[in-house]
Amino acid sequence: MRTLIVLSHPSPDSLTHAVAAAIGNGITSARPEASVTLADLSAEGFDPRYRQADVDAHHQRQPFPDDVLAEQARLDHVDTLVLVFPVYWWSMPAQLKGWIDRVFSNGWAYAEAEADGRVVKKLQRLRVHLVGLGGADQRTWSKRGYDTAMKAQIDTGIFDYCGAQVVSSTLLLEVDSTDAAPHLATAHAIGHAIG
Repeated sequence: MRTLIVLSHPSPDSLTHAVAAAIGNGITSARPEASVTLADLSAEGFDPRYRQADVDAHHQRQPFPDDVLAEQARLDHVDTLVLVFPVYWWSMPAQLKGWIDRVFSNGWAYAEAEADGRVVKKLQRLRVHLVGLGGADQRTWSKRGYDTAMKAQIDTGIFDYCGAQVVSSTLLLEVDSTDAAPHLATAHAIGHAIG
């Protein structure tokens, strides 16, 4: 089993980083032979801006930019993807969204069939686990429908469109006002279940 854990948070001592590490530890404790790679988009300096080169690649007028090809190659070598992110405005941070915008692109993640216009889902081999960290409590999430809105936007709108199976989608809530230990235990359990 080969897993890529992608996280986006500018502070290396953040709970987001600790949760990503705990998931990785959970995977390797369940399956010591598993390969786990951590992709810290902030530390790596990934550029999330969708530029003309990305537009041209989307329309298959030129190859993907080198940084996009590198990310696609990294994903081609794994069967499991874990995204760990703080929830900003009921979604993922701009850097992580830009990573998805640029990397999960036409021709690699999906393609439109010529004859009937249907989408060819090219990532059916990929299993996805989503772990969002939010400051609000469960009552707020449920009252406003944020939990179902995020699932529709991310689970269905992004990954189902490409054929990737979202195996789990977890929100760790009240992260600013509660002890981190239960969240880290949950993260380890998520990793253990993945492994």
